[in-house]
Amino acid sequence: MEGLEVTVLLGLTILTGALLAPRVRLALPLVLVVLGLLLGFVPALREIQLPPETVLLLFLPVMLFWESLTTSLRSIRRDFRYILPMSTLLVVASAFAVAGIGLLFGLPWETALILGAAVAPPDATAVAALGRMLPRRMFMKLKAESLTNDGTALVLYAIGLSLAVGGHITPLSIGWTVVVSYLGGIAAGVAVAALGYFLLRAISSTIIINTTLLLIPFVAFLLAELIGASGVLAVVVAGVIIAYVSPTVTTAPSRRQAESAWPFGVFLLNGALFVLIGLEVQYVVHQISAGAIGRLVLVTIAVWVALLVVRYLFQLLSVPFYGRSGPRPPRGVRARSRVLSTFAGMRGAVSLAIALSVPAGAVAGGAVDGRDEIVFVTAGVILLSLLVQGMLLPAIVRWARIPADQAEVEEYELAERTISGAALAALDDLAVQHQVSDEVRDRIRFEGYQMLEYTNARTLAREQALVDAEVRALDEMLGQPDPLAAGTDAREDGGDPLAAGTSSDTVDSAPNADGSGGSSRRTIIEGATLQMIATSEDVDLLQRSPLVRHDELTRLKLALLDRKREVLLGLRRSGTVDDLIVRRISARLDLEQLRLQGLEDFD
Repeated sequence: MEGLEVTVLLGLTILTGALLAPRVRLALPLVLVVLGLLLGFVPALREIQLPPETVLLLFLPVMLFWESLTTSLRSIRRDFRYILPMSTLLVVASAFAVAGIGLLFGLPWETALILGAAVAPPDATAVAALGRMLPRRMFMKLKAESLTNDGTALVLYAIGLSLAVGGHITPLSIGWTVVVSYLGGIAAGVAVAALGYFLLRAISSTIIINTTLLLIPFVAFLLAELIGASGVLAVVVAGVIIAYVSPTVTTAPSRRQAESAWPFGVFLLNGALFVLIGLEVQYVVHQISAGAIGRLVLVTIAVWVALLVVRYLFQLLSVPFYGRSGPRPPRGVRARSRVLSTFAGMRGAVSLAIALSVPAGAVAGGAVDGRDEIVFVTAGVILLSLLVQGMLLPAIVRWARIPADQAEVEEYELAERTISGAALAALDDLAVQHQVSDEVRDRIRFEGYQMLEYTNARTLAREQALVDAEVRALDEMLGQPDPLAAGTDAREDGGDPLAAGTSSDTVDSAPNADGSGGSSRRTIIEGATLQMIATSEDVDLLQRSPLVRHDELTRLKLALLDRKREVLLGLRRSGTVDDLIVRRISARLDLEQLRLQGLEDFD
């Protein structure tokens, strides 16, 4: 098929999957994989091949960079003692366990090791697509693990491939490969991120800023590959650094454009990848003889089960080495969390890219070519991972009954109250600095106190709702009716009285549109003529025109936004507020700035 036909086909399949997924109540990646399998029954479509360099050089840099931008650096630091062994030792243990199973089923050692390297690492894109229903902290730990474990898998792949083509491997060469892969990848990521930082500081155009951001993952990957290091690790390191410095070197319109463009692009790449996985499975099945398929199906199932068992046992045996932060959860909750984390580790793009990267004929595999065996088992494990684990994950989340974590909500509310209070405290000084009249200053102060009161009221309402829920749960356990249920239902039926009251007060006490507070003024437009037909006698229109007041209002509000951002970044530096919360609040502040200035004032 021609390139344009393939593009249209993938686009229509993604669109169909996006429409079907809500109706069949399945996650979109699962629907796309099934559609890819169905398309694979058409011989012409089955011939669509996914070149390995396409995944490694086009798909992965973009998807991994975006996942890195949306990863919490504080979470990585906090759970580093968990993430490090899971992204290194667990990958090695999984790879050798799979290699052992391959030997039992008659695969050569080299083929079995390459297969183990391919299926060992959980995939960041699959985790991001299917794991958002997990508890927040578990999701961030699994995401960070998936972003950093690919380097270990690629080192193992290089060792296995070298053995397969007759290379000489020594402990010294293995150690050197590991050092170059990790340290070189980190160095490449830091270097490209530093270059991007200085370049972003020097530009202000929205298009150029986002073009620079788009190039960063590809340059980082290329630089790492040139020095023989891990391109995946370089992209991740560059993404984490850029995510941290981005608020200080990018502009509000560039961030808003990026927040819209990157998720859309990643959505399309993810969707195309899941469809192509289904097609690849069909292609490999039709390339292998019927007699070998049964044996490879058994190998696939055994490898998939082994990966789950090894992951669970590794977590169980590693518990004494993990750092503890906060109160220790009950034993039953810890056991259920390990089961949930085990099923949440799904395979995806990196595994398929490693399998497809095996040169044809590089390994001898007995009845069939070794590369086909590796691709078949890898694609089968990805398929089982997405379809079985992905479909079971919602039920396992409900079964695990992990206690709700209110830390994110509490931090968000704390940050909102803190930046609002700091802005109000600096209001007088900013008004003097920007030569703003007392009238405009007092108007903004009034609006600021109303918003602060609303934020406080929302926090109190949330805490009261939690107390009411606990009371109702306790009453249900004791078999007694809840005396507060009627009142709570009434409040729910009638809306939030506190919020409604705030809104009503805002409307009743809001000043007139011209800022006069009580002056009566009306205008009428007749054709092209603007006539003032009623004006308060105590207002000098030439001295205090609406244009002057609007200009003062805009200047002071923009200054307050800058003050809020400064305080917000201070909360992030101190570790009080998580990076992702800073990202959410910064997005709201950016929207306020765009509303005040308008898009025409940029670029």
